[in-house]
Amino acid sequence: MAAYPQDPGAPDAPYLDFWRERHLCTLTTPRPDGSPHVVPVGVTYDPEGRLARVIADKASTKVGNVLAAGAEGALVAVCQVDGRRWATLEGRAVVRAAPERVAEAERRYAERYGRAPRPNPTRVVIEIGLTRAMGRG
Repeated sequence: MAAYPQDPGAPDAPYLDFWRERHLCTLTTPRPDGSPHVVPVGVTYDPEGRLARVIADKASTKVGNVLAAGAEGALVAVCQVDGRRWATLEGRAVVRAAPERVAEAERRYAERYGRAPRPNPTRVVIEIGLTRAMGRG
């Protein structure tokens, strides 16, 4: 994994492999006052779709922060760290509630984390249209 920006739609193999490993991540969203809100999350990375996905309850603060940014969405970052290795994905997040979008996010979560997420009838997915990827291996 290179120590420079990656193309989020065409990452090098080590970068992609790191995102396939099981790691707890963080999501940083802007609060309405502009300050950062950072929380632990599970993240899936879809370079072909240039998307990162985070499943969440629709009543969560992170979802509220993304919705508060308006129809254009919020500029956010997701990050994972393992010792000296780290990877960050940045982009514009929007909230999706369509059942097929949520189901796809749950499927990808189960694939990466080795278990299906607990049932949640108020689940939504935060989809991040990726504009930047960076990291160090």
